Amino acid sequence: MRLNKFLSNSGVASRRKSDELISQGKVFVNGKVVSELGLQINEKKDKVMVEGKQIKLPSSFVYIKLNKPKGYACTTADEKGRKTIYELIDTDERLFSIGRLDYDTEGLILLTNDGDFANKVAHPKYAIEKEYRVTIEGQIKESELAVLRKGVVVDGERMPSAKVEFLSEDDKFTKLSVVIDEGQNRQIRRMFEAIGKSIRLLKRVRIGQVRLGGLKRGDYRDLTEDELNSLVGIK
Repeated sequence: MRLNKFLSNSGVASRRKSDELISQGKVFVNGKVVSELGLQINEKKDKVMVEGKQIKLPSSFVYIKLNKPKGYACTTADEKGRKTIYELIDTDERLFSIGRLDYDTEGLILLTNDGDFANKVAHPKYAIEKEYRVTIEGQIKESELAVLRKGVVVDGERMPSAKVEFLSEDDKFTKLSVVIDEGQNRQIRRMFEAIGKSIRLLKRVRIGQVRLGGLKRGDYRDLTEDELNSLVGIK
């Protein structure tokens, strides 16, 4: 098995992040630092260490959905000392999130220790939809909605198009549904910044067919068989 796949399947990080760990000299195999990205290992015999911790393949896979509150980082150890989503989950398994939500965004996030599953769900070629509820300050014009749907231009480049639906408005705020099938960094926030709109609340409510439902902020549960099958079906 390739070393980066082993690390991914063990819940250390994605394959891309695992390659970064290898390049940074943080991965040891049988006591020797590894520099070769494509190294093949024997997952049953070789001893793999990352930053002083021995890494092993999980004996069973875990698939969790979490309602991430605002004020939590999607990282195992935050450089700024902020709270992380892993403080919300009581498990001995080494989990990682499939994609991220930024610090001030709340809502649905999936966590697992199954690297192959995570790679498939996150891969752009499957174009899995992600739906958000967006509350912005003030009102929005139909012409501005059209720009969002076509794809706003940021720094001279057109961002991916989005499905945008008007939900409601009052004197102060407008609520919208936004659906995207790509995961560029801060994509939703950058879209609205480009048309001069300030986001008051950003919440992800759906990934593929998996919905946030009635899960309370900070709560989590295992994916149901139907939810898991809806994602596994992309294989």
